[in-house]
Amino acid sequence: MARRSAVQSGPVKTAREGRAGDDAVPPLDDAGGADSWDMSDGRRGRGAKGRRWGGSGGRWWLWIGRAILWAFLIVVLVNGVRAPFERFTADESGTPEAPRVTGTGTQFPTAAASSYALQFANVYLNYDERTADVREQQLRAFLPDGADGQLGWNRAGQLQVQSVQVAGVEARDANNAIVMLLARAGDKWLQLAVPVYARNGALVISGRPALLPPPGRATPPQPPNRERDTALEGELQTTLGPFFQAYSRSDQPSLDRFAERPGITGLGNTVTFIAVKEVIAPQGGADERKITATVTWQIPATDARNPSGELDQTYELTVVKKDGNWYVRDIRGAVPPTGS
Repeated sequence: MARRSAVQSGPVKTAREGRAGDDAVPPLDDAGGADSWDMSDGRRGRGAKGRRWGGSGGRWWLWIGRAILWAFLIVVLVNGVRAPFERFTADESGTPEAPRVTGTGTQFPTAAASSYALQFANVYLNYDERTADVREQQLRAFLPDGADGQLGWNRAGQLQVQSVQVAGVEARDANNAIVMLLARAGDKWLQLAVPVYARNGALVISGRPALLPPPGRATPPQPPNRERDTALEGELQTTLGPFFQAYSRSDQPSLDRFAERPGITGLGNTVTFIAVKEVIAPQGGADERKITATVTWQIPATDARNPSGELDQTYELTVVKKDGNWYVRDIRGAVPPTGS
C-alpha cells in the first residue's frame, strides 16, 4: 500500500478544524506564533474581562524579569555613587570617629617589639661613666638618626640591673606601642615604659623611656570554709606517697601503675621525695575528686660542703576511683580556692 506524502500543496489543517462549536486555532504567523491577545478576530473575542490565555504568557515573565534586573542595577549604581560622597562629607564634619585600637586588637608586631625592647633595655639600664662611649655606640643601633646617643644620660655615675622581663605591650595603633618591662636593680623593682615604632618589619625606639613604679601587691581573698573529707584524705595520704616517689624519679612503670592513663612523666631526679605533708580533699563525688597535696622535696646541694635544702610545694590533682582504688588523672600547680 503506497504511503501518502506528508507534504501537501494546500494549507495545513489543524486536528480540531471542522469540529462544530469549537474555536478555530489560527495558523502560526511568520514570526513563529500567533498573537493570542489579538482581538481582531471576532470568533476569539470574549470581552475585556473574558480574554483567554493563548500560550504566549512567557513574554510577560520576561518583561517582569527585565524590570527586576534593571531595578537591582539602579540600586547598586546609586549606592556606589552615594557611599564615597558620604565618606567625603563625614571627613569634612570635624568629628572623626574615635579609634578602636586596643592592646590586643591591632596588627602591631607585639612579639618582635617585646624582644627588641628587651635587648634595648639591657643596654639602656646598664651604664658606667668609664664606658659611656661604648654604651652610646650600642644604643645608636636602637635609635633613629639624629637622636641623642646617650638618650638623656649625663654620662655620670653607674647603674646595673640584674634582670629584665617583658611585663606587657600596650599597642596604640598598628605602628606604635609601649612595651612594659619589669626590671630588678639590687633590692628594688621598677617598671620601664619603652616606646617602640614598627613599620614594614623594621623597629626603632621612638622616644625616651619612662620609669614607673612596680605592680602593687594584691591581697587574695580568704579561702572559703569547705567541708573536708577526712576519711579520703587519710586514704590518699598512703596512695600519693608512692606516686610522688615515682614522680620525682620519672619512674614510668610505677607512674603508670598509679596514673589513670599515660602522659604523666615526672621530674627526672631533679628533686628527691621526702614526704606528702598534707592532703586536702573537699567533699564531693564518690568516683572523682579535685584535691590538693603539699609535698616536701629535697633540693640537691650545689656544693658538697653545704647540706641539701628542703622545699614544700603544693599541687592540684584530679583523682578518680576505679575498682576500689584511687588513680591520678592529672597533676598541675594549685590555685587557692576563692569561691564557696
